[in-house]
Amino acid sequence: MIQLIHLRRKCIGCNACIEAAPDRWIMSEKDGKSYLRKSELRGEFHVINVGYEELEDNLAAAKNCPVNIIWVKELS
Repeated sequence: MIQLIHLRRKCIGCNACIEAAPDRWIMSEKDGKSYLRKSELRGEFHVINVGYEELEDNLAAAKNCPVNIIWVKELS
């Protein structure tokens, strides 16, 4: 299992995460920032645990993020 972590308040709305992993990321019409679908807010981070089938796309989302606010963490 992997954990996706997003520091949404620093998002610039570039759409890179959505292009890489459209099943997990959407753009908010309210503020133009991306949102990690079905995540929960923990402090200032949006977090969700997902299966390995989402690893490749979300690694690309993290790599392509120009402000480096997406992290992919492997859970033991």
